[in-house]
Amino acid sequence: MSLAMSRRALLQATGLLFTVSAVSAGPLAALVDKTAAKHTRLNLNENAWGPSPSVASAIEREFSRLARYADDVAAQQFIEQIAAHERISADQVVPGEVLSALGLYLGSQGGPGGQFLYSTPGYLALIDAARHVGGVGVGVQLNAAFENDLPALQAKINARTRALYLINPHNPTGTVSDGDAFLRFLRRASQRALAIVDEAYLEYAEDFLQRSAVSLVRDGANVLVFRTFDKIHGLAGLPIGYALVPRELAAALRNQGLGDAESLGRLNLAAASAALADTKHVTRISHAVAIERARWTAVLDELQLEHTHSQANFVYFNSRRPHAEIAAAFHAHGIEVGRKFLPYENWVRITIGLPEENLRAQAVLRALVRGAA
Repeated sequence: MSLAMSRRALLQATGLLFTVSAVSAGPLAALVDKTAAKHTRLNLNENAWGPSPSVASAIEREFSRLARYADDVAAQQFIEQIAAHERISADQVVPGEVLSALGLYLGSQGGPGGQFLYSTPGYLALIDAARHVGGVGVGVQLNAAFENDLPALQAKINARTRALYLINPHNPTGTVSDGDAFLRFLRRASQRALAIVDEAYLEYAEDFLQRSAVSLVRDGANVLVFRTFDKIHGLAGLPIGYALVPRELAAALRNQGLGDAESLGRLNLAAASAALADTKHVTRISHAVAIERARWTAVLDELQLEHTHSQANFVYFNSRRPHAEIAAAFHAHGIEVGRKFLPYENWVRITIGLPEENLRAQAVLRALVRGAA
């Protein structure tokens, strides 16, 4: 068997052989898992269109080296690629899915009892990790617009506050904080405690570059920005991200082993590097999602269902019925929706999928609201 055929067989065996299918969102070609047709997953905010076409070839080139750990040269090249992309010093880049490790590190500094402020409900990987080593999570309810409540968060900062952890756009609501006000808040708050901003979904938002807190990291503020390739870059199956970090903290995290080549993985590095280089693909995905998000919003308005002003790749709405009931009804039609986020008992988060997936989900929702399902 030829080397090319061997690689193809291995790709098939490991589920990494993608098929290309055209979708209705302009000329965008989607890389989708063949199993998606059997069950529609609209629950984990994955990118249904998949990664850049260059990712598959980048992965394939690494198969002859699978017996070798990722090397430091490749990791450093990736760090320098990120630094150039973000216009920041390479010594401020820490690659990897660092949130949990960051929570463990920060929670263990200065002894137990350090407080971690966050907006609730939300994604709590960092907060939960800090709790394992004595950190104390302090949740602050979202404001009436389902956004990070900046005045309430500011009022909670005290001498025991070790860090603030904010997601922008927020998860599960998809809302973004006002750009200028958010940056002013971060600059002020970071003078009293480390401000961590999770921008996992920000590339889906309007005015992404203007909204990003990376400018504050460049200016030397006590601000950390996290990004992931799991979402808009379509690499949830090869999870990897990176943090843009104040220099002193970056050095401390590297001393803890974060960002070392072996932990990142050879395939993850290759895939992420190829994805980061294809900025046009990110733009196409953002545009396709925006079109589908507008269609979802129109359906929610048609059904008179209260919803947030999401700028992410999901919608969040008040179904007016218990979440468990709605989730079970969607499941019966082969569609998975997001989990419940208390205290919003009747609210449902649905990931924006491919156009045909959205049409199916919207048909189910119409039937549920009108009592036909």
